[in-house]
Amino acid sequence: MELNEKIIVGLDIGTTKICAIVGKKNAYGKVEVLGMGKAESFGVMRGVVANIDKTVQSIIEAISEASNKSGVNIQDVYVGIAGQHIKSMQHRGMRTRPNLDQEISQRDIDLILEDMTKLAMPPGEEIIHIIPQEFIIDNEQGIKEPIGMLGSRLEVNCHIVTGLVTAARNIQKCVSRANLNPVGLILEPIASAEAVLTNEEKEAGVVLVDIGGGTTDIAIFHEGLIRHTAVIPFGGNVITEDIREGCSIIRSQAELLKIKFGIALASQAKENEIVSIPGLRGREPKEISVKNLANIIQARMEEIIEQVYYEIKNSGWERKLIGGIVVTGGGSQLKHIVQLIEFITGMDTRLGEPNEHLAKANEEIQSPMYSTSVGLVLQGFNEERRKEMSQVSEKRQKEKVPVKKGPWFKNFFADTKEFLTDTGNDNSI
Repeated sequence: MELNEKIIVGLDIGTTKICAIVGKKNAYGKVEVLGMGKAESFGVMRGVVANIDKTVQSIIEAISEASNKSGVNIQDVYVGIAGQHIKSMQHRGMRTRPNLDQEISQRDIDLILEDMTKLAMPPGEEIIHIIPQEFIIDNEQGIKEPIGMLGSRLEVNCHIVTGLVTAARNIQKCVSRANLNPVGLILEPIASAEAVLTNEEKEAGVVLVDIGGGTTDIAIFHEGLIRHTAVIPFGGNVITEDIREGCSIIRSQAELLKIKFGIALASQAKENEIVSIPGLRGREPKEISVKNLANIIQARMEEIIEQVYYEIKNSGWERKLIGGIVVTGGGSQLKHIVQLIEFITGMDTRLGEPNEHLAKANEEIQSPMYSTSVGLVLQGFNEERRKEMSQVSEKRQKEKVPVKKGPWFKNFFADTKEFLTDTGNDNSI
């Protein structure tokens, strides 16, 4: 089946919602969304599964809706993973190739990355992603596309993402119990970056900040390569809890208040604007000042943004990020969030919407809260293309097709043979 005919399903298991998006590529390489399903998430806390049964029910509900809307029988899904257990590190791998005359293929790259999966990890952790950054062929550095080149010693610098074994297994268990096949586990900030960042931004240097319900995910890019990833265990739900406690209202009212009247910059709120909240069981309505609400939201948002800024400085790439910050996710929909981030970090900031690689889609899917779901579909297509290249490479390897030697090889060997023969027959001193 060609890549254009393939249908990919991305499943985002988030803290506030579980979303499934079905997509396929059109003739222009853009992704067409065939259908989307979503359900409220009850079994996930801060990006990690806390209740298997509730999570399975929500997955079934979301997949069923996506299947009905798209008319596709969904079986294989690419699933997102996040949570505060996620860590990242740099590592270099090396492989000596036996045949110098054979071109470097996708199979060679797969083998060197496969060796890295055997790295000794701390107890309870496993490797989730191995992302090649640059290749070194016979000490020649800075090679990004080694396929087709010749060389005996192949090295690669990699960005390795690790996480807890139990967190990954619980996600896979939930997906399997919903009668689905998890064909790939993808780190959510990498998926979001694929959906909202342009190639120019990745080249210039940019930070993706995805403010979700339970976590805030960070991915830093420079020269087109991912350099740093991190997950902060705070998101939109913490703001909702602060509003609930600060205004003495129930959680559902706090969430509604945040969505409808939430402002991230208190200085932009009007002093005399009041919101009336219905009282419980015939009690008097509660009046809440929008200014006070904004102060509560700003206090927590400042804390989240300061942790993001700490991660940026800690990564060592702070001064090389010309593209600034791109903020996305459900939490990025708060009014004046961009101005607050710019004020705290001093970096240019824009709102990221997942329309970079989408064909015409309805406005709802182009909302920042669906960045991860759309990104999982895009990453799924990237993974399928890599698998196809690997299969072609393996087939060629089995056939052992040698590199065709040009005329200069023949001439060189012929001249050498003639020279040696003449030298052997010469009896003069």
